[in-house]
Amino acid sequence: MMKELDGMHTIEIIYPDDWHCHLRDGNALQTTVPLVAKQFKRAIVMPNLQPAVATAMDAMAYLGRIKSHIPEGVDFQPLMTLYLTEATTKDTIQEAKASGFVTACKLYPAGVTTNSAQGVNTLETLFPAFEAMEKAKLPLLIHGEVNDKDVDVFDREKIFIERYAQTLINTFPSLKIVFEHITTSEAVDFVKTAPFTVAATITPQHLLLNRNALFIGGIRPHHYCLPVLKRQTHQEALIKAATSGNPKFFIGTDSAPHAKSKKESFCGCAGIFSHHAALELYATAFDEANALDKLEGFTSLFGPRFYDLPVNTGKIRLTKENWEVPHTMTYEDESLVPFYAGLTLSWKVI
Repeated sequence: MMKELDGMHTIEIIYPDDWHCHLRDGNALQTTVPLVAKQFKRAIVMPNLQPAVATAMDAMAYLGRIKSHIPEGVDFQPLMTLYLTEATTKDTIQEAKASGFVTACKLYPAGVTTNSAQGVNTLETLFPAFEAMEKAKLPLLIHGEVNDKDVDVFDREKIFIERYAQTLINTFPSLKIVFEHITTSEAVDFVKTAPFTVAATITPQHLLLNRNALFIGGIRPHHYCLPVLKRQTHQEALIKAATSGNPKFFIGTDSAPHAKSKKESFCGCAGIFSHHAALELYATAFDEANALDKLEGFTSLFGPRFYDLPVNTGKIRLTKENWEVPHTMTYEDESLVPFYAGLTLSWKVI
């Protein structure tokens, strides 16, 4: 249970995990890995590299590159995932399960987000893989948006749920499914009423922002992510779900770094980087909702229980203290603009 210290100016929670993040590859790991390892004991690492992490061997090689950047003496465990393609077979899934280090598999509809060109166009082509995952007890992580060009970008999540979500549950009733980075009230309602095998992650940006933030004072490329920010009514539904104490909803930052030049371009990349202050961002959102007592469940308890993993034993403290987020951070050979750049956060990890 979260411990209150010093009259709520300091809180102590069980060390959290991040159940959805992007660490990238190559020189990017010099920035991303130390930061995620500073606040989290474990993290589900997304496989949308170029080329994609599509086999257990790919995952093993990527895991080795990540581990080489974990600071000495830091207890951090990357949890690897496979990128599902139309070439994924039952053998691919069985090898992933046998590896012991692949935790889940990720579904990207083709073209819906960064490096998703190798994703699927027809969901049914993956049914044999889903069947193998169900038998192997490997969870399915879904970027739940359709890729139809005739569907409004703000409706892609809603339409995906209407078209596919119930079919997946009915066809594979014991397959654990996580709807990643949900953004709509429709997604909240679906997950709440779905069987216990279904859960969802929620990002800090979707708790703290709505789509107005994309346009205030001009185009704000550093607030552009996919799924895109939605109306305030959807933001309110996400806040209510995250702070409800319902174990179906838990942390997943979707922290996704891009160099400043790639965000501020004629075709800016989608993604918001939050690993510089992930816990502080969530604490701020929960504090604004008068729900700090629900923070530990969301960040530290519900995810491990869903994944059948032990809850962490260590503790981390946050203090109520105003501090300014840096305007830029070093990233590869350039810089990136972190979430809340230049703004003040009211909580800080000690």
